[in-house]
Amino acid sequence: MKKIYLDNQATTRCDPRVVEAMIPYFCEDYGNPTSDHEFGYQASTAVEKAREQVAKIIGAQGKDIVFTSGATIAANTAIIGCARFYERDKNHIITSSIEHKCVLESCKFLHENGFEISYIDPDSDGIVSPNSISRLINDKTVIVSVMAVNNEIGTIQPIREIGEICRSRGVIFHTDAAQAVGKIDIDVVKDNIAILTLSGHKMYGPKGIGAMYIRSIPKIRVNPLIFGGGQERKLAPGTIPVPLCVGLGKACELIREEMHEVNQKIESIKSMFFEHITQNLTQIYLNGHKNRRVPHNLNISFAGVEGESLMMSMPGIAISSGSACTSDTLEPSHVLKAIGIRDDLVHTAIRFGFGRFTTESEAAYVAEKIVENVRKLRSMSPTWNES
Repeated sequence: MKKIYLDNQATTRCDPRVVEAMIPYFCEDYGNPTSDHEFGYQASTAVEKAREQVAKIIGAQGKDIVFTSGATIAANTAIIGCARFYERDKNHIITSSIEHKCVLESCKFLHENGFEISYIDPDSDGIVSPNSISRLINDKTVIVSVMAVNNEIGTIQPIREIGEICRSRGVIFHTDAAQAVGKIDIDVVKDNIAILTLSGHKMYGPKGIGAMYIRSIPKIRVNPLIFGGGQERKLAPGTIPVPLCVGLGKACELIREEMHEVNQKIESIKSMFFEHITQNLTQIYLNGHKNRRVPHNLNISFAGVEGESLMMSMPGIAISSGSACTSDTLEPSHVLKAIGIRDDLVHTAIRFGFGRFTTESEAAYVAEKIVENVRKLRSMSPTWNES
């Protein structure tokens, strides 16, 4: 059985060059970065180098980078910690209805604890309007959180315009950039971003590591959610995982060097893939903006075919019927529902995630299998109507 991986929004393969960079810090330079001896100094030096590598990919300074165990805890800390620090004066938060669950659940928790949350629905292409955010901001608004790239439909949000509005109104702007770093250019200064969160395993780095950028001038204050020895500015206490930090840093370094070349390759593969499907099947629908999207993502509804059935018809091919973080539930995609996709099409949606290691022959093979199995499943359906 041929095995092909097209689920790169869920996670990416760790680049072998990243693994190679990490290996010495497991068995040779294995000191604790806070230890006051040679082993500790070597580990601390490696962590600080990684901090600078992460900072460079988003136009930041190393001193503003905090390592965390992943993007989820980073987003939780950013939103809840920031809200808690400023809650004496402000208790209003603005976000979109298509955010990742780590943001939506953080907002839900804050709402249950007295905060007012405003949710903005995107347009039918999945774009959040900066003007809608501007209209909702008031003197009690503490933070606006809008993701840079949507994890399900791949749409790119106008974060620079949103950040400019927030900066001019004295509101903290947080963006979940887990699906954006390494796919689009981000500059925290030019984009007016106060807090940015990212993930290692979405960008060919290791799992179990993420980072927060927290602006220092003017300074943004965040309360910790967990407590311990005070590492990482007290926001992520605990022994710093040196190999994982090194891996994230190396992943960022590689992306800075290769992103535009890799994106061109992925765009070519994705276009070929999509063209083959559209030329050979009727009643398929692209979800999300046609052009304002990352090349790595295609979210397609196949009318008359349940997404889960299509996935099961192709064992060995890794694709997704929704967000990886909610795929174990039977709930329909909150993202597709928010952009107004019909209920019958929501359940037929498949997400294809292309990546650095995707080959043209793999994509061509999957496209053929998609056409073959959609035709087969439609022919078995008593309700399918080609017209």
